[in-house]
Amino acid sequence: MAAEALSQAGVSVSVYDAMPSAGRKFLMAGKGGMNITHSEPFEQFLSRYGQRRAELEPILSDFSPDALRAWVQGLGIETFVGTSGRVFPTEMKAAPLLRAWLHRLRSNGVQFRMRHRWLGWAENDLRFDTPDGERIIQADAVILALGGGSWPQLGSTGIWQYLLTQLGIAVEPLKPANCGFETVWSDYFRERFAGQPLKPVSIVFTNQNGELFNQQGELTIAEYGLEGGLIYALSAPLRDEIADTDSALIQLDLLPDRSLANIIARLATRRGKDSLSNHLRKRLGISGAKAALLREALSAAEMDDSTKLAKTLKALPITLTATRPIAEAISSAGGVSFKELDQHLMLRNFPGLFVAGEMIDWEAPTGGYLLTACLATGRAAGLGALAWLQQQ
Repeated sequence: MAAEALSQAGVSVSVYDAMPSAGRKFLMAGKGGMNITHSEPFEQFLSRYGQRRAELEPILSDFSPDALRAWVQGLGIETFVGTSGRVFPTEMKAAPLLRAWLHRLRSNGVQFRMRHRWLGWAENDLRFDTPDGERIIQADAVILALGGGSWPQLGSTGIWQYLLTQLGIAVEPLKPANCGFETVWSDYFRERFAGQPLKPVSIVFTNQNGELFNQQGELTIAEYGLEGGLIYALSAPLRDEIADTDSALIQLDLLPDRSLANIIARLATRRGKDSLSNHLRKRLGISGAKAALLREALSAAEMDDSTKLAKTLKALPITLTATRPIAEAISSAGGVSFKELDQHLMLRNFPGLFVAGEMIDWEAPTGGYLLTACLATGRAAGLGALAWLQQQ
């Protein structure tokens, strides 16, 4: 996006990338269906950026979800809104979009230098490790778009943190975001139900500051604990709670569409010769992983206590003990502090040096929010570099 903003203004642009081909993480983002943005009202959209909303609002206002859809259409790719409000290319894939985009960039004169790994600076010039040995590159302006720390095999290793902190630039430590969380399952439960979905369910969580989080969605049981869209959406407060108190206690509502009174009433009906398992299945639709999860939480005697059983169905306690490693996370939090940047994403103490994307200190849930902000900050940095070059 930075290269596009500059090249469209006639600036000569080179993109240096450590990987053998461009857009690897972009392609990974589209592996399960390319969710490019979200169609919800803009005010609600902005709220997804939490503590960094104020810093990102002007950037996202300049390149909104509607503007992003128009940009995609300009590449010859149609989009549609899914039932959840998420926006996808009609073909649901990233590859056609990336091909069209790279073709347009090259047509605008953008040069791509692959297998060029940035090593830092030599005086005011850039050092790169290349297949032909080390190269020194001069540039009038530099935009760093080096990613966070998730999926390092695709290029975003986070090594840049050390290069920037050596210059005295404030960088918040990278942390996993949109990640799975660990808990302790019994061997039976882990071996039998890992990979099974839990839907629909709600997570209710109150942190140490008394803030209440209550969200409905879908989870997946993992060998190590829980993963999936619902827990990803709450990863920031859960991660922070674990960092502060060593654990986070969540309550899982296995029947979010039923009241406690309704559950108690249905459990109170005579079950005749039915086993408790059949009674739960027939009266409440509880079976499989949800039924097994109840037995993880309750003793046999507690399972026979209909009131205790009903309350657990509405608030099954699970203690989360750790996030999964950042390398497994969908995205990362942390990065270059916004206080180091001006409104054009230029480092205040390093004129002509700009940053964009996930290497800045912000985070957002999945749902198109990550990609929209990455593209918007890339465009903002490109336009910022253009304005700076014109002033020189």
